[in-house]
Amino acid sequence: MQKKIVLGDFIFYLIFPIVIWNLGRDYIGDYYAMLLSSVPGIIYSVIRFILLKKVNLLGLFMIGTLLAGTLIDVLSGSALNLLWNKVYYSYFMSSLFVLTILINRPIALFFALDFVEMQGYDRMTMKDTFYQKRILNLFKLITFGFAFRDILLASIKVWLIVTYGVEAFDKGLILRQVLNWTLSGLTIYGFIYISKILNQNNSPNQQAELKD
Repeated sequence: MQKKIVLGDFIFYLIFPIVIWNLGRDYIGDYYAMLLSSVPGIIYSVIRFILLKKVNLLGLFMIGTLLAGTLIDVLSGSALNLLWNKVYYSYFMSSLFVLTILINRPIALFFALDFVEMQGYDRMTMKDTFYQKRILNLFKLITFGFAFRDILLASIKVWLIVTYGVEAFDKGLILRQVLNWTLSGLTIYGFIYISKILNQNNSPNQQAELKD
């Protein structure tokens, strides 16, 4: 399943946009080629949202960021403005992730709650479990990884735009996907590690120690 997701991301978020951008810009201009290149990713994101089969925070986050990104693209008015607006949006999202950490509501924790609920676990019971100090800190670390990705992506994009202008578009696509895959790998590892801790806490030996 994970391999299919990676392949889908590669095709719809990277290959199609780069091909459409490079083939379309000579005919419809840089700005409209950028807009058109986002269509495959939008369609793919909507399909993934539908496949969740449930309206939860993760699903709302997916569709919310999709709508916000599309609105930013459409209202930008020019190719260069579009690139800069994506930079500002990345900084905004990183600030939002950090805010969820500061208010002790790391968004990664609630994404995990959505996932375990879809697996049939009781949400409130798992929420109490996830708010154990050690596990909560791990979710905060994962959420900070989301913020760091957006800060790094936006900062490198600033350099690319200043250096290459609108030619930074396809380079930004590649950079974004590489960072997304890297963060996805680290996030999966973090969730596996959390699952391992939970299993250890639920083991008979651990429960006996807690009773003593």
